[in-house]
Amino acid sequence: MATKGSFCLLLSTLYIACTVATPTNFIKSSCSRTQYPALCVESLSVYASIIQQDPHQLVQTALTLSLNRTESTKAFVTKCNKFRGLKPREYAALKDCAEEISDSVDRLSRSLKELKLCKLKGEDFNWHISNVETWVSSALTDESTCGDGFAGKPLNGKMKESIRARMTSVAQVTSNALSLINQYAAQH
Repeated sequence: MATKGSFCLLLSTLYIACTVATPTNFIKSSCSRTQYPALCVESLSVYASIIQQDPHQLVQTALTLSLNRTESTKAFVTKCNKFRGLKPREYAALKDCAEEISDSVDRLSRSLKELKLCKLKGEDFNWHISNVETWVSSALTDESTCGDGFAGKPLNGKMKESIRARMTSVAQVTSNALSLINQYAAQH
């Protein structure tokens, strides 16, 4: 016969299990170990119903979000490159940035394709996830390099502010994706 104390313990355990085991709490818990946890939770919570509590889906969603933001920023940089009246240094910085961000888009795209192989081929998981980690890390470097190209007083102005703000946002989302990928890799 159950005692009152064991019944209360059972209810407490069920309550904790029900409140902890939600997609949103899974996302919050995973994001708590990223460099930008608030941004991570904010950007991924929208997809909680898709992510559920699936670590692979979480990583895939974070990586897709990073790719989408990077592609959007690439389009913005390409538009800026067509402005008339650019100073030679601004034009050079934009051209370099466009190349860097194109490389970043390519690496993130390849990472998403490679990530799918992680789920399909369990025996080759370490090989595929290592490729994903390498390419996402390289994409993050490309994004930082683009932002660094606008350093210095000669490039002060709205264009510099706009591009650096976008590159910072993209780099933060990509950094979070890389952190989630590293967590996913460590679980296997």
